[in-house]
Amino acid sequence: MAEFDETFDFVVVGSGGGSMCSGLFMRSLGKSVVILEKMQYVGGTTARSGGVMWIPNNPFMKRDGIEDSLDKAMTYLDNTVGDHDDTPGATRERRYTYLTQAPRMVDFLIRQGIKLYRQPYWPDYYDDRPGGSEPGRTVTAEYFNANELGEWREKLQPGFMPVPAAMTDAMNIRYLKQSWLGRKWFLKMAGRMVMAKLRGQNWVSAGAALQGRMLQASLKAGVDIRINSGVSELIEENGAITGVVTVKDGKPWRIGAKLGVLINAGGFSHNQRMRDKYQPGTQAKWSMVPTGDTGEMIEEMTRHGAAIAQMEEMVGFQCFIPPGTENAMVKPSAQGLTAAPHVILVDQNGVRYMNEGGSYMLYCQNMLERHKTVGAIPSWAIFDSQYLEKYGLANNIAGGWKLKDWVASGFIKKADTVEELAKRINVGPTKLRATTDRFNGFVAKGRDEDFHRGERAYDNFLGDPYNKPSNTLGTLEKGPFYAVPIVPGDVGTYGGVVTDVNARVLREDGTVIPGLYATGISTASVMGRAYPGAGSSVGPSFVWGFVAATHAAGAGNMVGAEAAAAA
Repeated sequence: MAEFDETFDFVVVGSGGGSMCSGLFMRSLGKSVVILEKMQYVGGTTARSGGVMWIPNNPFMKRDGIEDSLDKAMTYLDNTVGDHDDTPGATRERRYTYLTQAPRMVDFLIRQGIKLYRQPYWPDYYDDRPGGSEPGRTVTAEYFNANELGEWREKLQPGFMPVPAAMTDAMNIRYLKQSWLGRKWFLKMAGRMVMAKLRGQNWVSAGAALQGRMLQASLKAGVDIRINSGVSELIEENGAITGVVTVKDGKPWRIGAKLGVLINAGGFSHNQRMRDKYQPGTQAKWSMVPTGDTGEMIEEMTRHGAAIAQMEEMVGFQCFIPPGTENAMVKPSAQGLTAAPHVILVDQNGVRYMNEGGSYMLYCQNMLERHKTVGAIPSWAIFDSQYLEKYGLANNIAGGWKLKDWVASGFIKKADTVEELAKRINVGPTKLRATTDRFNGFVAKGRDEDFHRGERAYDNFLGDPYNKPSNTLGTLEKGPFYAVPIVPGDVGTYGGVVTDVNARVLREDGTVIPGLYATGISTASVMGRAYPGAGSSVGPSFVWGFVAATHAAGAGNMVGAEAAAAA
C-alpha cells in the first residue's frame, strides 16, 4: 500500500474552469479538495479565453423566453458533430450527458453565488443547421473587480480584456466611426475606467472575470489551491489511480486521493514535439494559450493505459503576427478582419478558397487542408482603403503609425493597384485581379455564390451591421491595397484521453481506469471535430468537471443511466 505525505478526498491537477467547478461541488458535500497548478498563476486556459460557456437550454434562455430544448440541442449536435468511428470522445451518449448536465451545472454555480448571465445575441456557429439557435446559447460571468481576491489577485492568470465591459459590448469598438452605439459604448467604458481608478477597483472581464469569480468562490468554500505545484506522476495501486506525486519545498510530495484524481491540465499547444507528431504544419509560437499547456499529463495518463483520440484537432484561431509580437501571448485576431466588408482571404496562388466568416476552428481546418495541395500557410488577407477608413486594423491599433511601421518593415504589403500588390506577395497579377473582380461581382449581386459568406446569422454577427445592404460583403476597389499574412493559430488543442459519460478515463479496450477522471482539453472533446458555438471548449471543461465530481462523490449513477437510456 502506497504511503502518502498527505491525503484529500479529491485531487485536481490544473486550475482551469472545470477544476474549480469540481472543487466547489465536492466542497458543497463536505469533501476535502486540493487543486495543484504547476504555473505561478491560477485560472489556466479558461482565464485567457473569452470566458463563454456554450450551454443549451440554459436557465437564462428560459427566463428570457428564448426557445430551446434538449431535443432541439441534440438535433443540432447530431447535424454538426455527428457520429463517427474516429471521434470516441463525441459519442451520442456523451453528447446527451453534456446536454442534460450542462444546465444543472449552471444552476449549481448560481446557487454558489457565481454571477452569470446570458449574452443577449451570439448565434451558434452553424445556426442555419437543424436545431441551431440564432440568439445563441452562451453563458458567461459578469465582469469582476479582481481586488476582491485580496492577496490572490496577483495569482490570477491575466486575461485579454482588463476592462469593465461585456464581450459583446467590447465588440462595438470597431464601429466607433460608423455609429453612435460604438461611440456610446466607448464613452461608457471610458467613464467606468475613470471611476474604477478613483475607487481603487481593478475590473477584468471575459475569462479572467469567470475565473476570478470561480477562484473567489473556491477559496471561500475551503478548496486548497496551490501554485507552482506541478504533478510529475500518477500513483497506481492494483490498477487504480490513488494519488499523485507533486512538489513541495523543492522536493517530491505524495498526495493520496480517496475518491479520485481529476486531470484538467490543458492540452499540448506549447509542445512542438507533440504538435509535429499529431498536428504537422502547426506551430506552438502561433498559440494564444498559457505556456503551461505542454501535454505531459496526457502522456502520463497514456503511460497508465489511457486511450487517446482526436489528437490532430485544435481550436484553430486565425491570427497574424506582426513584428515584436512573436512571443506575445495574445496575437491580433484575423477573425474580425476577414469577416468584415472589403476583405477577402486568398491562398498563395491568389485564389479565394473558403467563407471567411463562420467558425474559427473550421476556418483553420480549411487552411490546413488547403495547404496539403496549394500553399496556404500563410494565406493572405487582401483589403483596400475602404476597410482601413472604417475599421482600422487590430482593433484600430494599426490605424495610423503602427500600420506605417508594419508596412515599412515589410510585414504588411501595400500597393496602389491589385496587380502591384500581387507581385509583392508573389502571386500572379492576372489571377489576383480575377479573384477580386469575381468577389466584387458577388458584392454587386448581394450574394457570395462561391462560399455563401453572409448567409448565416453568425457570419453577419462577425460583420458590420452598419454596412448596407450586407454586413459582410463589400467591394475591394479603392487603393491603396494591402495584404496581411494569416496563419492558423489556436486557443487550445482539442484531443486527449478518451472519457466516458461519467468523465472516467478509459483504456484502449474501453474499460475504466479506476480513480482517474479528466476534463477540459486534456480530453478528446465531446464536440468531436466541430465547434458548435462560442464556449464549446470552456463549457465542456466545466460540465465534465461537474460530472466527474458528481460521480466520484457517489452521486453519479443517474448520469450514466440517463445517457444509456438516451442511446
